[in-house]
Amino acid sequence: MSSTSNIAVDFLRDWRQAASRLSAGHRTAFQHGYWLDAWYEAFHDFAPLIAIISDAATGKDIAMVPMISHIRRDIRIVEFADLGVSDNNAPILASDAALDAAAMDAISLALVEALRALPDRFDLLRLKKMPAQVGGKPNPLVAFGRIGSSSLNGNVVLMGDDYENYQASIKRMQMPRCWRVFSRHQGARFEIAADVARAHELLDVMDVQQQARMRKLGSRFVLNDDAHAQFYREVARQGVAEGYAVVAALVCDEAVIATSFGIRQGATYYLLRISHGGDSWSSCSPGLLVAERTMAAMHAAGVRRFDLSIGNQDYKRRFGAERVPLTDVSVALTWRGAPFAWRDHAAQGLRRYPAAAALAARAIRKMR
Repeated sequence: MSSTSNIAVDFLRDWRQAASRLSAGHRTAFQHGYWLDAWYEAFHDFAPLIAIISDAATGKDIAMVPMISHIRRDIRIVEFADLGVSDNNAPILASDAALDAAAMDAISLALVEALRALPDRFDLLRLKKMPAQVGGKPNPLVAFGRIGSSSLNGNVVLMGDDYENYQASIKRMQMPRCWRVFSRHQGARFEIAADVARAHELLDVMDVQQQARMRKLGSRFVLNDDAHAQFYREVARQGVAEGYAVVAALVCDEAVIATSFGIRQGATYYLLRISHGGDSWSSCSPGLLVAERTMAAMHAAGVRRFDLSIGNQDYKRRFGAERVPLTDVSVALTWRGAPFAWRDHAAQGLRRYPAAAALAARAIRKMR
């Protein structure tokens, strides 16, 4: 245990011991128990490191930070339990935590000092893709960074209660026409998996369709390897029944022509994966159509905030998404980590100047 001022930090090395802490706290959908249970089980090659931040005087929990440690290029790194599958990383915050500017600074400093005090001799703390707020509360871990310093951002569509108004705002996408074209196929329908078995069937189709798409683009595809496949199926297994995990598809008698995978928390839905059956179905724009039909179904179920995931593909603008900044933080824990933290800071600074960032990226590629 390490303590700074009035803040104490303890570390647990087993997610199962930490999972019940702050179970009613503020979190994003990516810190939900179903997500983290599945994550730590699937990616077990990475060492869990969960920080429990509490009031030193009362012992009351303030926050929990789900992290891992690993070694890369002989540098011992601590980071969120993510590995690229989570869109937002954040601490889980106590529902009654008082987080003014001084408290946020104290929490961040206490975490860093506690990591430095561990016998593991970690070199670098990297916290990526952090939202500025968590459940309406300020995220204390952005105190070391600059809002918007991440190269990635959310893409959020906010809707009112009338879905037809939203449909009118995206009329140039011609989604009703796409639905009519799709509906000409025998047995055409949109469905949301009602049970785990069907969800797993659709995830199998999604993996095949996405791999074919990535192969055509000449890109590497990893979401169907053993760890990722286990992860998504476990999220579905735990979350389908209560609507946390949403696996949907456009289906006709011929085939499953498109799928979507997302997660829901309250009035927010995150669209995380889309697949489609390829060029032979292009007349109905199946990827866009399955996204829109999923959004319509989620709206009918009470969702009003739609995050179309990180990455700035053009279709997200067409859906009316607005960019939401995320924050990256890198802190050197030893002198060995300092060059990597400096490099991260330089990259974050360059993002404010796109032309300079492009020149730097080209220079770095030439040096490799």
